[in-house]
Amino acid sequence: MQNLAESAHGVERVLLAAPRGFCAGVEMAIKALAWMVRTFPAPVYCYHEIVHNRAVVDRFLKLGVIFVDDVSEVPIGMPIMLSAHGSAPEVVELARQRGSYVVDSVCPLVTKVHHEVRVRAGKGFRIVYVGHEGHEEAVGTMAVAPDSISRVESMEEVEALPTFSEPVALLAQTTLSHRDWAGIAEAVKVKYPSVWSPGKSDLCFATTNRQSALLQIAAQCDSVIVIGSANSSNTRALEKLAHDEGCKNVYRINSVDELPRDLHGVVGVTAGASAPEDLVNEVLAFLNPTHGVEEVRITREEEYFPPPRNIRQLQSGIETAALAMIGAPVSAATSVDDRLVSASDVLSSLD
Repeated sequence: MQNLAESAHGVERVLLAAPRGFCAGVEMAIKALAWMVRTFPAPVYCYHEIVHNRAVVDRFLKLGVIFVDDVSEVPIGMPIMLSAHGSAPEVVELARQRGSYVVDSVCPLVTKVHHEVRVRAGKGFRIVYVGHEGHEEAVGTMAVAPDSISRVESMEEVEALPTFSEPVALLAQTTLSHRDWAGIAEAVKVKYPSVWSPGKSDLCFATTNRQSALLQIAAQCDSVIVIGSANSSNTRALEKLAHDEGCKNVYRINSVDELPRDLHGVVGVTAGASAPEDLVNEVLAFLNPTHGVEEVRITREEEYFPPPRNIRQLQSGIETAALAMIGAPVSAATSVDDRLVSASDVLSSLD
């Protein structure tokens, strides 16, 4: 953490957006990988970055986690974690063939979209999928039904779509900006008036909440700080939103070291859904506002995604075996509600 002597001078007040930082899916994925690190000797392998945040990834690298972009790189018989962004069906199958133990930490919201793709494709629909080219979530989703899906991310790409003979369904990458999604979705609906879409939006509630919270403060700020990594789609959406709201000084940062020293006036602070709260605290300490920090909260998120069942069962089995080895009654086993422990605290305990 920065010393106060290294802090910014001239910052009068900080408006702190809430909700911010870890979403339920990221909380689940980080806890699951932490359990694997504690259960298996290094190395533990992870297909793609567990979440799109450099600070989180770096912490796991130090603990012996090896991140790979091809499951075939994993030596046979090693434990494997699949990332929160979702994986193609063939990747999941290959992981099961190679890994001694496989945990799929895909976010349940991404699983919902995969299910929608599978069902619509099975019913003969052509799926128009709004998503970023090359993004891990988009790649994994499109692989569910590659012959039935067309990806778009701009109005021009929607216009270039042909007239399909089959019925059309509209689905989306969960981490898109609502503003970016809305215009493209409307264009798809105009082009294909009978298009099917889910009764509940595919867009992640946490992504939408973070954007709505930023909208509450952006117009009041001389500068906005968005904490998160460049490969995080929802973080980049927050950065773009702050610019769109007319804020001239927008800084997307991985760490407090990347902030300028001449910040002044009112500064807004938010964090992408993969950014840990300790990074937020370091930024607040650096800003050291004369008139303090005001948290601007638009809602409270109560959603909870438990870690995958097989890793929970493994943890329970290990505890039961350990009790049996020392002759203690199995009834002495403790039941810890992991929802009471934040992923940020889990990361800190690993250090």
